Amino acid sequence: MVQISDALLWELTKNNTSFMKKVNGRTKRSGCVKFSTEKGNLKCLSKAAYSGLANSKAVDITAEDDQAQMVKKTASKHHQFPNLGHAVTHIKKDFRRAEKVIQSQVVDNFYRPDLKDAAMAKYTKVYEGNRRAKGIKKTVPVKKGRGAIQKD
Repeated sequence: MVQISDALLWELTKNNTSFMKKVNGRTKRSGCVKFSTEKGNLKCLSKAAYSGLANSKAVDITAEDDQAQMVKKTASKHHQFPNLGHAVTHIKKDFRRAEKVIQSQVVDNFYRPDLKDAAMAKYTKVYEGNRRAKGIKKTVPVKKGRGAIQKD
């Protein structure tokens, strides 16, 4: 299999992939927003900076079995076996120590320092969701109806 550059792969896949979900219209004029469900896309937006397909270095934070995982795309030597091309780091620590792990894996070794803020934002949401799933933190009640004040 021949390797192509990241920019060329993005140009080929930016308008149409099987992972793309278009919301709110068909054109730019009507306010079309493109989302992406591909593995390795931190913000789930169909943009070149966040694409897991079109970047040789991609980071993603996922939730698996009530714990967080950081998935990094590894060297391209596994281009014939895509399942082997990802390194998984389990994040089982408290929040401050997990932040240090993300900092060391993403920024300190010059992997993708531009994705640090997006990685921390996604880890925060995964961490809060796991705490709610385990029953440590209570869920937020849903407000129903027009009035914000409820009479008892």
